[in-house]
This record gives sequence, C-alpha cells and structure tokens, in this order.
Amino acid sequence: MPPAVSFAFDHDATMNKPVNCRYFYGDYFRGKNKEACRLLEANPNNQHAWKRTYCDSCPVPEILIASNSRDLALEATVTKRFLRGQVEVTFAVCTKHMEELADPRFCPRCAEEQQRPTGGAL
Repeated sequence: MPPAVSFAFDHDATMNKPVNCRYFYGDYFRGKNKEACRLLEANPNNQHAWKRTYCDSCPVPEILIASNSRDLALEATVTKRFLRGQVEVTFAVCTKHMEELADPRFCPRCAEEQQRPTGGAL
C-alpha cells in the first residue's frame, strides 16, 4: 500500500520561493530563514506585522513594472479585508519631479519626457 499523501500547507516550503520585488528581503545564509518587506517596515503607520502570504497578492511588483516612472517612491500598509490582510499602496511620488501621483502607474511629467523627440541628428 502506498504511503498517504499529505497536502498540508508547509510554511517553510513557501519561504524559499523567490519574490520579484525590490522591497522583499530574504536572508538564508547558514540556515537562516529571515524574510521581510522593507516597504511595510518603513511605514510607521502600518499596524499589522508582515506575513509572507501578503506577497502573493501584493500590487507593488506589478506597479513597479507597469509605471512609466522609474523614480517611483511608494508607501504601503496592510489592510484587513474579508478576514485577510492585503497590501495597499497609500502614497506614491515620482522622485525625479517631486510630484505626488494619484495613480502610481502614471506620472504625467515622465510621460511628457518620454514623448519628446530626442535632439539627435539623423
């Protein structure tokens, strides 16, 4: 008879999954399993402790990829919705133009610069 297969959630197995986010910190040197979100740690108004499961539904990596501003500074907090914690971006600024952004995916002044033709001769 084959052994029973267990589908129980293993927290240690998810700790080694890579997270594609510049704010994610993982220290696995010599058996350490320290992980953190530097974005949430930097916000003193965040009242909930970070959990690795927040990364699975976090909007920040998508925002960083989709934004037309490469000089984006974000602030985020964890909000509780339907008994689950969820990361929510609360503040976004284009540090190049020092302009607060209503939508972190779009900086109007960066868009203007990207549409301007370069001054090179043909």
